[in-house]
Amino acid sequence: MAHAIRFYEPGAPEVLRWESTEVGEPGPGEVRVRHSAVGLNFADTYFRTGLYPAALPAGLGVEGAGVIEAVGPGVTDFAAGDRVTYTGSPLGAYSTERVMPTASLIRLPEAIAFDTAAAMTMRGLTAAYLLRRIHPLKAGDTVLLHAAAGGVGLIFCQWAKLLGIRVIGTVSTEEKAETARAHGCDEVVLYRREKVADRVRELTDGAGVPVVFDSVGADTHATSLDSLAPRGLLVCFGTSSGPVPPIDAMQLAVKGSLFVTRPALADYIADPEERARLSGELFDHVGSGRIRIEINQRYALDDAVQAHHDLEAGRTTGSSVFSL
Repeated sequence: MAHAIRFYEPGAPEVLRWESTEVGEPGPGEVRVRHSAVGLNFADTYFRTGLYPAALPAGLGVEGAGVIEAVGPGVTDFAAGDRVTYTGSPLGAYSTERVMPTASLIRLPEAIAFDTAAAMTMRGLTAAYLLRRIHPLKAGDTVLLHAAAGGVGLIFCQWAKLLGIRVIGTVSTEEKAETARAHGCDEVVLYRREKVADRVRELTDGAGVPVVFDSVGADTHATSLDSLAPRGLLVCFGTSSGPVPPIDAMQLAVKGSLFVTRPALADYIADPEERARLSGELFDHVGSGRIRIEINQRYALDDAVQAHHDLEAGRTTGSSVFSL
């Protein structure tokens, strides 16, 4: 019997339920995947709380890795026994197995373990599009990255180092500062002790940075804008502290003709060719050891309530997975 986490109303982690479920056979264009590992992402909490709407009752999770057990009619690009990973699929990754469409699947190289894939597919592809698609960054540029010791942050810092990009990262503790530095972050700002924008100006000889990558949202957007150079770009790619308040367009002019974008990973991997290029770069870096994926928290899938409490309390660093 397969099992899955489901929820019937939005709310605190306690709304999550561990249930047995019937998976069934895949239909046209679908496969049945048995998970070996499932990703735990902060975005999962947005669905659970209702910030991201979902038709209820619903499963949870959009990232997993495992083996295809069966293929439905008309499926020719995948076969039973194939190793796959995915992100951005319909909700339901918090499960031992599931039926899903092939459109979200990415073939997983043998060199990359399932738990590594589950820990990095969403985070790694996010780092990929941030560094390779959002802005024409070049060697020698300096950027500001909030949450530098988070799952995306640690991959981002390593990848930026490979590209010759200098990263100023914000973190909450000395422990997280050490972790960020160990993964290539050039300068670390402890935001609870220092004024981030002032420190960024010091580190850039008063110029500010051309791009700020902000996954925190409500608590950091004002500081992010104040850290930008004229005509700089604020990339709001997450809202871990809450949604970004409405932006006053005139303030963008006053602060130096600034730009703001709110990208979503789904729009950067919707095209199969672009997804293949980005995942190919990611897998090549990880498979060669140039980018390390460290799994700092592991949970049993039926311990999702505790995992969400840890995530929202800021007790996690780097990547977290559910091991099956």
